[in-house]
Amino acid sequence: MNFVKELEWRGMIHNIMPGTEELFTRETVTAYVGIDPTADSLHIGHLVSIMMLKHLQVCGHRPIVVLGGATGMVGDPSGKSNERNLLDEETLMHNEACIRKQVSRFLDFSDSVNNSALLLNNYHWTKDYSFLGFVRDIGKHITVNYMMAKDSVKKRLSGDTGAGMSFTEFSYQLLQGFDFLHLFREYGCKLQMGGSDQWGNITTGTELIRRICQSEAFALTCPLITKADGGKFGKTEDGNVWLDPERTSPYKFYQFWLNISDEDAEKYIRIFTLLQQQEIEELTAAHRNEPHLRLLQKKLAEQITCMVHSTEEYNTAVAASEILFGKGTADQLASLDEKTLLAVFEGVPVFEMAKSDFENGIVLMQLLTENAPVFPSKGELRRSIQGNGLSINKQKYTDVNGIIHVDSLISGKFIVVQKGKKDYYLIVAK
Repeated sequence: MNFVKELEWRGMIHNIMPGTEELFTRETVTAYVGIDPTADSLHIGHLVSIMMLKHLQVCGHRPIVVLGGATGMVGDPSGKSNERNLLDEETLMHNEACIRKQVSRFLDFSDSVNNSALLLNNYHWTKDYSFLGFVRDIGKHITVNYMMAKDSVKKRLSGDTGAGMSFTEFSYQLLQGFDFLHLFREYGCKLQMGGSDQWGNITTGTELIRRICQSEAFALTCPLITKADGGKFGKTEDGNVWLDPERTSPYKFYQFWLNISDEDAEKYIRIFTLLQQQEIEELTAAHRNEPHLRLLQKKLAEQITCMVHSTEEYNTAVAASEILFGKGTADQLASLDEKTLLAVFEGVPVFEMAKSDFENGIVLMQLLTENAPVFPSKGELRRSIQGNGLSINKQKYTDVNGIIHVDSLISGKFIVVQKGKKDYYLIVAK
């Protein structure tokens, strides 16, 4: 499989240095992507670079993930108008441990394969380098004129904020270039990949290798992912869509992909899955014929949720989604963990009660008109029951004289009331 051709049809190449494709015809290539560990979780914006490494490994080449324990202390000015807050060593090390676990779901780090992935931290080869040693060994090879010509620098210096750029940030491209040089020397790494905003930093690395080692190195960048409506990819009203299930639940993660536009789905399914070209083209054609079925969104949500979380979490997310649209069963509802249940019913009216209120049983008429006034009157509640319009915990409720006991509480805590087809209410017993 031709790696460059694979990225091309997937729409994952923005810039590519001449000679890169030829490099892949000559040898098994070692390539890397850098990630600054500014949080203890990756978000879906990082997935583009990770998927590039995934495709690289599938094509038989060797991927390296470099965590920027050192560069993360400096801050990359690319695409930013203000200087990043700098993190301490303890925080960076914690973030590294968390990210390592997440990346392992995409790349094979086992010794059983010849092209086993590596995860490295540039802090380890940077921390003992003295300032004088760095400017002597590295800085002298790159002119200020060369560094000033980079778009990331020019945009900051010509910005309207007047904030300018600190020497710390200005030095970032040299530090990133030093990473590439180190990886070239130690691991034979000849290619760096990243987002299109990284082109200037990456080419500084290729220039260092050319000047110091008299050797060739190469660069490849992918487009920055955008949404069809102009909104920022991976952002919701609640903020980033994270890979960590504690930050973004598998249910919400699944829902993000399920609810994207048709135009975005056609683009994202190429980028964020391993599905082959023919299958994607057939799926796209079927989707265009019956867009209401949302075939692309469902397949994309399935593939990426299974990859990031698990098949089990995907199945739970599907079951949870069905609950809101009338297809879910009482057993499915009862099987949800508390976090998923709360995510499913986020935004519905909530009534809080004491758990002790249920211990001796509570008359339904009192519960739903007084304690948790879902209905304005007992008469309306009675008519709803007689018209088969009331469900308790996804089961039709037909007993106008019924009593709700503590064993009706899901997970010993929740009652889900459905009024008609679409109106949900949540009773929380504390």
